Amino acid sequence: MIGKYPVITLCGSTRFKDQFLEAEKRLTLAGNIVISVGLFGHSGDDEVWTEGTKEMLDDMHKRKIDMADGIIRSLGSNSI
Repeated sequence: MIGKYPVITLCGSTRFKDQFLEAEKRLTLAGNIVISVGLFGHSGDDEVWTEGTKEMLDDMHKRKIDMADGIIRSLGSNSI
């Protein structure tokens, strides 16, 4: 497929790093441009918790949502 690709933003708890990565791979192979989180604070990326970083990442995530054609939420064990 060549053409316009939908932009999908993934949203959910960063505790589910493996689910984020699996969803990103599956959605990309299905022809979507996938925007995901950059750091997994609840899965070991401790840089998230430095002063000002969490707030910046939260704001950036809202901008990622603004850019998307669609959103997939809650990447826990029972979703997608």
